[in-house]
This record gives sequence, C-alpha cells and structure tokens, in this order.
Amino acid sequence: MLNKNIKIAIVGLGYVGLPLAVEFGKKFKTIGFDINTKRIQELNSKLDRTLEVTSSELELVNVDNINTLEQNGKGLFYTSDLSEISDANFYIITVPTPIDKNNKPDLSPIFSATKMVASILKKEDIVIYESTVYPGCVEEECVPILETISNLKFNSTFFCGYSPERINPGDRENTLTKIKKITSGSTSEIANIVNELYLSIIEAGTHLAPSIKVAEAAKVIENAQRDMNIAFVNELAKIFGELNIDVNDVIEAAGTKWNFIKYKPGLVGGHCISVDPYYLVHKAQQAGVTANLISTAREINESMPSYIVKKIKSKILQKSINQKENCLILGVTFKENCPDIRNSKSVDLYFELINNGFEVDLYDTNADPVEVKEEFGIQLIDKITKKYSIIILAVSHAEFANLNISQLKANENSIVYDIKSFLNRKDVTIRL
Repeated sequence: MLNKNIKIAIVGLGYVGLPLAVEFGKKFKTIGFDINTKRIQELNSKLDRTLEVTSSELELVNVDNINTLEQNGKGLFYTSDLSEISDANFYIITVPTPIDKNNKPDLSPIFSATKMVASILKKEDIVIYESTVYPGCVEEECVPILETISNLKFNSTFFCGYSPERINPGDRENTLTKIKKITSGSTSEIANIVNELYLSIIEAGTHLAPSIKVAEAAKVIENAQRDMNIAFVNELAKIFGELNIDVNDVIEAAGTKWNFIKYKPGLVGGHCISVDPYYLVHKAQQAGVTANLISTAREINESMPSYIVKKIKSKILQKSINQKENCLILGVTFKENCPDIRNSKSVDLYFELINNGFEVDLYDTNADPVEVKEEFGIQLIDKITKKYSIIILAVSHAEFANLNISQLKANENSIVYDIKSFLNRKDVTIRL
C-alpha cells in the first residue's frame, strides 16, 4: 500500500526523532524538522550531541538540499522552515512530553507541534504521534487542534496514527530497528498503512494494536511497571539498610530463583520512567480512579535523594567527620554512558546536600557543562583536583571504573557511597 514516492516529515529531532529520521531516510524522502536552528546546523555538520547517531551514519543519509532529496528519491534533509515540510504525506511528531512543577502532564510541546503541522495539513495526510501520552490524548486533545486549524475532517480528509517510541538512550545494542514497534491507526486501513510504514525499517517487526488508545496505554504502562519494580527494591534498600543487610546481596541471593527479576535500587530520573507514570495517574484521576500503587511508587523513588543524605549524615556522626568538608558527586546525567541530563536526580541529590550544609562538587565529562549551568545553575568541575571527605557514585559511567577511589579520599574516615553498586567493594563505605 505504500507509495515509494512518499515524503516523511519528522517533527522534533531529539533522542527519538533523529534515529527515526535516519532510518526512514535510508528508504524514503525524509525531512527532519526542528525549531532549534542550532540543532539543525549541528546535524548538517554531521554532529549529533545526543550521541544516538554517529557521524558516519549521518554521512550516509544526509543531503544538502530538497532538490537533491527529490532527485535521489530518498535521503534526509534538515530544516527549521515549516514551509519546507508542507508537501509531506506523513508527519511524525516526536517532541517531549514532560511534567510541570505539580507533576501534571505538560502537553505544551505536543500541542505546539500539532498546531504547526495543522497549519500545513492537506487532504489524505497522516499524522503519527510517537510522544508518550495518556490513553485518549491523540484523539481527544490533538485531533481537535488538527481539525480546527486545518479545516479538515478527522478520518475523512486526514488521519492519525500512534506508534510509541521505545528508544533506550545510550544503548548501542537495543537500537531503534531492533526493538519491536507498537503501531496503530485511526481506522483499520490507516492502521495497516502505518504498520507497513514502520515494518519497512524495523527489523524486529511490529505489533499492530487494535486502537490508538490501546497503543497509548501500552506505552505508558511500560515505564510505570519499571518505576514500580524499582520502587520495590528502593523500599527494600531502606528496610535492609536499617537491619545492616546489603540489599544487593539479598537481590543476588533471591535472583537464583528462575522467576525472580533482579531490579537494582537507585535514583530514578530521566524523561521516561520518572515522568510517564504521572500521565497515567492524571488520566486515572480524570476517570475517578485513585492510582494508589503507581503514586506510591513515584513517592518512594522521589524520596531517594533525601534518604541518601540521611544515611550520609548518620555515617558522619559515627565517624566524626566535619560535614563542611567537600563532597564529590560522580555523575549528573540520568543514566550511564549517556549525555542526557533531563530530570537528573543527581541534581536533586546535589541540592539536598547543599540544603543540609554540605559543600558539593559535581563531576561528569559525559554532560555538557553549558547545558548543566543553563538548566540547573550548577557549574560542573572539569577535573578532580581535590580530595574529599564524602564521595558519592551516582551514575555508573564506564570511565568511573578507572578512578582510583582511594586517592580521592581526604583520609581513612572518608565516606564512599556507591549508589549503583558499581565500584570495587573494598573502596566502598555504603552501598544503596
């Protein structure tokens, strides 16, 4: 059913949109659109600051102008000019869906992208959403915007699809084409077209959901499930910590049974696991349901920075350490070997320590110091030149395995808190 002459516009070129644009660019005429002109310039220079796509991969698909795209019949062109995507047949929206300060869904990015697409929407066009949302968001919130601005009629003169992103930032094994893709469409015919579109690039295959709402729900529960599982082991860490039992040893022992899943305790940040459950809680509240388990899991995981500081202060009393001495946090990105700082819980830990009277340095060569300064007002140190009374391993970057922790200690009483159970155990005072 797919016409090889189709043109695809990817709206949003972040961690999700760029890999998608690259894969589609290998087979179809593809235009990557982003309102960030600096991002467009970097991509034209074959530089991806998210590190999801290599320069050589960009080299394979990048084209210099739309004319070349038309002549080649495939390739990837970048633009910040909305008019240059006005003749696309498919619009795939891959913008962030964050939460606000009250942990409510912030749909402003997806609404903004929807309005832009609506202003250029044509008859027979298909708008596909990949952003994580609550069930019903596409058809109840986005479709009315598309209809009002375009003056077209949903499921008559334009159509929609939903295929949730499943990108795992920093993972070079489970990449876009190797993860099974959920697809859906606003009619059975459109669902098949959307499914065929993604089948053309996804090696792992697709799962065609019976409706857009089912696909939306499937995505949002994926991360809610992980959040609850991590909350369980975080609660175990608190319990066993009071019993002087290492929770990681308990998990290793329990993990010898075939059906025990070995989740690890830790900080839960980023743009997915720590955000998506709030979307489900929000929709549940609208439906008159109190999502107790999901909400409690969020509370447990959000409490971990303060719990860690509490444990440090307790250990300080035991060792008679001056808490005014320097504390070093290793890692600010939300996960290992990745530059993404969105919703970093290392930052929450940093301010929790500051508010408790500690002097804190934050070190992470994976993160962009300018971005950290602009986003959080924190100046990263560019090298470790001091010795510290308190050292906290917050993110298990591969490079941290090479650190000589003993040389970073101010003295034999220095505390080393290994949140990720990553360091050599002989160097560690506390493991989460």
